[in-house]
Amino acid sequence: MIHIIVGTRAQIIKMAPIMKELENRGIDYNYIFLAQHKETMYEIMDQFEIKRPDIVIADMDKDITNVKDMIFWSFRVLIYSFFNSKKIFRNDKQGVVLIHGDAPPLFLGALMAKRQGLKVAQVEAGLRSHNYLKPFPEELTRVLSAKLGLIDIFFCQDEKAVINISHFQRTAYCTRYNTMLDSLRLAQKSLPATKQTKCNEKFAIVSLHRFETILKKEKLEMVVTEIKKISHKIKLFFILHPSTRVSLKKNGLYDSLKENPRCVLLPRQGFFEFNDLLGKAEFLVTDGGSNQEECFYLGTPCLLFRSETERSEGIGGNVVISNFDPTIIESFLVNYSSYRRQPIPAVFSPSHFIVDQLV
Repeated sequence: MIHIIVGTRAQIIKMAPIMKELENRGIDYNYIFLAQHKETMYEIMDQFEIKRPDIVIADMDKDITNVKDMIFWSFRVLIYSFFNSKKIFRNDKQGVVLIHGDAPPLFLGALMAKRQGLKVAQVEAGLRSHNYLKPFPEELTRVLSAKLGLIDIFFCQDEKAVINISHFQRTAYCTRYNTMLDSLRLAQKSLPATKQTKCNEKFAIVSLHRFETILKKEKLEMVVTEIKKISHKIKLFFILHPSTRVSLKKNGLYDSLKENPRCVLLPRQGFFEFNDLLGKAEFLVTDGGSNQEECFYLGTPCLLFRSETERSEGIGGNVVISNFDPTIIESFLVNYSSYRRQPIPAVFSPSHFIVDQLV
């Protein structure tokens, strides 16, 4: 049997096309939800029209966004799975557990699967920054899961990722693109006209949430200063993740942004709504790897507020790594239209390919 473990927004967004592909083929799967993220998760499931979880584990009725909660939540997952392994996996001992990416549910889910004697397949496998602290904890999660032998099958999105895990001598496939490509296609087809973005002037989007961006006050102050400079040149929609909002308020930076008429603060958007917004934006300022990929597939110019990235999508094309250098940022703002590219054409489906291999 195929088991799918999901715990975060990014994971459900990138796994939903695989789940839809399974459902379209009439293939049953066991959907296990480790509730690291709770906010908007069921809304996303409804938008993609996938089934509700067969089992929910460690639901704390909130998003797990700080270290203390993360530790407590992880123990809840492991303790529950230790005593209920057969129930979770329907007493299956010959199936495959499919887990996405680099968030804690990858490591925890793989431990759960191995205890049950099941194989683990990782989607979006093989990404490496070769720096355990950037991005943290994602790089550590990816490397540790592979080195401990928790991953049996690697679904890598490009040949570079395949090379990164080739020394493990396990089964590896190149899916050519990330399943995010299929997610974007589904979003573009399904968003009602009533929910589509309408704005009479040019605008750009800001979306920042990584620990290394928002954790230290000095770094956050520098980032906010650059955002204010950008707002002088173009209207901004600043999408606030809950952790970003908390950090801005904690460090006394929220009010100055809220009072800026050129910087509109918005709550975290649904995936379909955000990508409609992104498709109409002049450019995106982000620190997120998934956002970098979205921009690559859509052809939207992207200014990455990071000093490095483990993803190759868009680098040298529509994506510019800022390194938090004001000179690089200013150059991007002056020339952002030159970074726009054509969207990736709909000639290949990573999700279809993955399901073919699973079958």
